[in-house]
Amino acid sequence: MTPAQYSPSSYSGGYSVRVRPPDREQSPGSLRTCHTSPPRGLILIGSATNQKSPLQGLTGIYNAAIPEDDGIAILKEAFSKGVTFWDTADIYGEEHANEYLVGKALKQLPREKVQLATKFGVFKFEPSKVTVKGTPEYVRSCCEGSLKRLQVDYIDLYYIHRIDTTVPIEETMGELKKLVEECKIKYIGLSEASPDTIRRAHAVHPIAAIQQEYSLWTRDIEPELLPLCRELGIGIVPYSPIGRGLFAGKAVVESLPQNSYLKFSPRFMGDNFEKNKTIYFRLDALAKEHGCTPAQLAIAWVLHRGDDIVPIPGK
Repeated sequence: MTPAQYSPSSYSGGYSVRVRPPDREQSPGSLRTCHTSPPRGLILIGSATNQKSPLQGLTGIYNAAIPEDDGIAILKEAFSKGVTFWDTADIYGEEHANEYLVGKALKQLPREKVQLATKFGVFKFEPSKVTVKGTPEYVRSCCEGSLKRLQVDYIDLYYIHRIDTTVPIEETMGELKKLVEECKIKYIGLSEASPDTIRRAHAVHPIAAIQQEYSLWTRDIEPELLPLCRELGIGIVPYSPIGRGLFAGKAVVESLPQNSYLKFSPRFMGDNFEKNKTIYFRLDALAKEHGCTPAQLAIAWVLHRGDDIVPIPGK
């Protein structure tokens, strides 16, 4: 199917994609009693919108944080357009600002119509390093903290944001499984995990989704991780489907905000950026042929990779 047949220009609103369950029986121990939906096979609804993340970008990193009232208004408008798969993390924004913002917006919306994902595991984020933590005690404390900040009784999809290699993944997953049994989370996801880690984690409790970078620009998951997820019936949630903003013209046809972390990304610096700009112009020319924007074309390409792929557009 060509981009023209796929009609990328139609992706200016919402979309709905089913992450299908694996074709095998569930073990009795995997069945939950506190949620009516099955433990495998998550319905995710997201949006193929424009340049900024509906959540992370609202509290800074790619740009300056916006006023809270404006952020809430944006989230409510997004919801009205069919954007109901919301992805945040406890590390986004200063002092958990992103989760607090999402929680306040959710209080003004029907909770059951929003599929809420958040993440834990990044203990400290510094310019030179990222410190991660995956002890059972930390898992539980992070979940309890997110529930309070989000002002919800449960989290639909709870990710391990980064894997703590000093703690056996079985221990981290064991605590997450308890949280599922306690109805505090519905589904478990992993982000930036190796194939071996995915297999080991999945053996403890079914993994619903894997979040990895995937785009026309970054296709590392295709040889091994993507086939593995399909073998196990795990959905893929690609982040940065528009190349960290490059496919929307960031730093090419518009300048980067002064405080954007992209200014310090090797992809946007020096000779690397001069070479990478040619990618944007090639995509722009192709998008014009199909009557859409480069960002829409980039998202359409990711969506066309399969029904089990649900990108979170925004960067």
